[in-house]
Amino acid sequence: MVPHPASIRVLEGCRGDALPLAELLDAAVPTVLKGLAGDWGLVRAGRNGTQAAMDYLKSHSSGRPVQYSYGGPEVGGRPFYNDDLSALNCEVRRGGLDQVLDEIAAHLDEPRPPTYYVASQQVDACLPAMRADNDLDFAAHGIQAPPSIWIGNRVTASCHYDAPNNIAVCGVGRRRFTLFPPDQIGNLYPGPLDPTPGGQAVSVVDFARPDFERFPRFADALPNAQVAVLEPGDAIFIPSMWWHHVEGLEAFNVLVNYWWMSMPAWVPTPMHALYLAMWSLRDRPECEKQAWREVFEYYVFGPAGRAGEHLPEAARGMLAPVDETQARQLRAMLLARLNR
Repeated sequence: MVPHPASIRVLEGCRGDALPLAELLDAAVPTVLKGLAGDWGLVRAGRNGTQAAMDYLKSHSSGRPVQYSYGGPEVGGRPFYNDDLSALNCEVRRGGLDQVLDEIAAHLDEPRPPTYYVASQQVDACLPAMRADNDLDFAAHGIQAPPSIWIGNRVTASCHYDAPNNIAVCGVGRRRFTLFPPDQIGNLYPGPLDPTPGGQAVSVVDFARPDFERFPRFADALPNAQVAVLEPGDAIFIPSMWWHHVEGLEAFNVLVNYWWMSMPAWVPTPMHALYLAMWSLRDRPECEKQAWREVFEYYVFGPAGRAGEHLPEAARGMLAPVDETQARQLRAMLLARLNR
């Protein structure tokens, strides 16, 4: 699909107990961390084969049901939409992790197996003992980033972005990541905001068979793509808001990822502002929209201190950096106004 992808930054010799987080955040570009988790117990088990990896996961399972997506062979490993984008092509099920692993194992040799995808399950809930031998030391950086696990067969997660920063660790199998910078959103043709296959809007372009007549701007996105194939033990840093298309390349694949925000917990996701802006601004006359664009540039997207720099410090209020107390006050004010 991408004949000459851009080179992706690679860091060699990284260790899980010495994450270069400051360097990654300063560079703010996708970065492969070669061999970061090469000594993980899960990675070592996977080197002994699929069954050994499955047995390793079973031995750490809490026995609690997990949520997973199931689709018939016609889904082709791509949890997505039906033909008119009005509903999803997979159903959500719940079952024991051992059961899901056994069902994946029963179809390992089939060219078009049913799709099984345990997506974004908290490791501490479903595999509570696994972190002892499979973890990155985020706590040493003062960051709370509980890991999530992704288990499936040859599943493709359609291209999407996430607001948090992300380090994804390839535990079992190989995974191909195709990444695009945030400014390519218009060339990637995002789908509905609801429903979505995984909680986030995804590109409706089929990367395996792109329809350039229907989605001509996708051709403009491709020269901006960065592609990396991760081997077991490799990891990738995906900066906030970068689009990423993720393909499981083997009959059995496991990934563990860590999301963390660059802002304090009292700062909410900008998705709330996006929904409010679509509601309150998008459909206004163009002259009003352009005026509001200038207001937002002044108060939001320009230099953080510009709007209040000419005022005495005591008079700046919300024009000063928002602290936790102001955040609570602002939330209460917005709720009161929206509930009128």
